[in-house]
Amino acid sequence: MSESQQWDDVDDYFIGHLAPEDEVLAAALRDSETAGLPEIAVSAAEGKLLHLLALIQGATRVLEIGTLGGYSTIWLARALPADGRVITLEYSPEHAEVATRNLARAGLDKVVEVRVGPALESLPLLADENQAPFDLVFIDADKVNNPHYVEWALKLTRPGSLIIVDNVVRGGRVADPANTSPDVRGTRAAIELIGSHPRLSGTAIQTVGRKGYDGFALARVLA
Repeated sequence: MSESQQWDDVDDYFIGHLAPEDEVLAAALRDSETAGLPEIAVSAAEGKLLHLLALIQGATRVLEIGTLGGYSTIWLARALPADGRVITLEYSPEHAEVATRNLARAGLDKVVEVRVGPALESLPLLADENQAPFDLVFIDADKVNNPHYVEWALKLTRPGSLIIVDNVVRGGRVADPANTSPDVRGTRAAIELIGSHPRLSGTAIQTVGRKGYDGFALARVLA
């Protein structure tokens, strides 16, 4: 058995027992694939992790940067109380349309607001609205802008909020000094920002599974 097959098998075992998908989640993935969206949604195991983190956090307000087909959005929104709110930012109108349908089928269209356009344009507008701070921010968009997204997350949260940055390992490329691609440089900048910022305490975890060798960073806002 290859190493990657073993990763898949272990993922299947854990997901089957701890994070089984219901028909709404499965349909969100099917419809995303049918619509031609890239198959880069979080795994069911990571979706359940996001769900649990939102529950542990007692989150009532969540910001997601990068909606895709709404799969991770469903996991997050299901963790919120009846008066909770998710605002999710998606660059592509086509992706946002798929996500909106998936969220409506999940019965979450009154909980989730999908905002379309470049996140670095949507975030200042969101800040201008002077809404209540977010309890959790999930960043899973274009990696080149990760440090900017972390900076905006700091502006839109409160002490005690959580910031999660997905896909920070990407096969180990983050630690390869010879790799100077914009996405890798953006991820390094985000990690270094988390590590050096006086208002953040964070870590990063490597993962293996159906999504290959990757990982995520987790940071808590201190003040």
